[in-house]
Amino acid sequence: MNAPELRTVNVTRYVTPLREGGSLPAIAEADDGFLYVLKFRGAGQGVRALIAELIGGEIARALGLKVPELVFAELDTAFGRTEPDEEIQDLLKASVGLNLGLHYLSGAITYDPAITTIDAKLASEIVWLDALITNVDRTARNTNMLVWRKELWLIDHGAALYFHHSGQDWEQQSERPFEKIKEHVLLPQASELEAVNKAFCATLTEERIRAIVALIPDDWLETATPGIEAKVSRQVYHQFLVSRIIHAAIFVNEAEHARKSLI
Repeated sequence: MNAPELRTVNVTRYVTPLREGGSLPAIAEADDGFLYVLKFRGAGQGVRALIAELIGGEIARALGLKVPELVFAELDTAFGRTEPDEEIQDLLKASVGLNLGLHYLSGAITYDPAITTIDAKLASEIVWLDALITNVDRTARNTNMLVWRKELWLIDHGAALYFHHSGQDWEQQSERPFEKIKEHVLLPQASELEAVNKAFCATLTEERIRAIVALIPDDWLETATPGIEAKVSRQVYHQFLVSRIIHAAIFVNEAEHARKSLI
């Protein structure tokens, strides 16, 4: 198994905010000459959203799904001083340090189920992934999928792993079904969940999960859970995901049941 790695780039230019909202992601240029969709540590859900984005994206990649390259994006203290928009300037000041960037897919269009047909296997793979990481944000209202060069790409996993916002016991959360899967935009096509579950559980070994969780910067973990050592928080994410995979039949059965009620 090749251990996953993330490059680190330095942000050189703020180009434009992507949409209104508390998180205010933006297109930014880095010192490698590429454009990235930048997710800021100083936004809405803070570093927890970045942790979820990193874990969700790298698990998707490990499963063979298409995700834009993730990079660590370093933001200098001087970066926001010339920004005229006060809200954006405050966001940049609060985000000095290590942020997360996704390679910008220029020319990509938002996935529209009325226009693009997804085959049953791919639909089942994406539904399984989102049930594993408890991603609430892949609905008809907000698909968080792009079509780029005639292929489907997954973006925006920052709303996943919501156990780390709840303050509830992670062990209990890891064994629960994912009821919100009934709102998943691809659930009606996901007719191969059983086969996908067998293949994906074999792929996501404990070693692979450990390697992905090892990517999380200590600084993010310490900021997300003040007073708790990074290695302790990291172990929680590792154990949560391993337990969720062991008990995958619970969320697969929930998804199957929800799908049958739709078709």
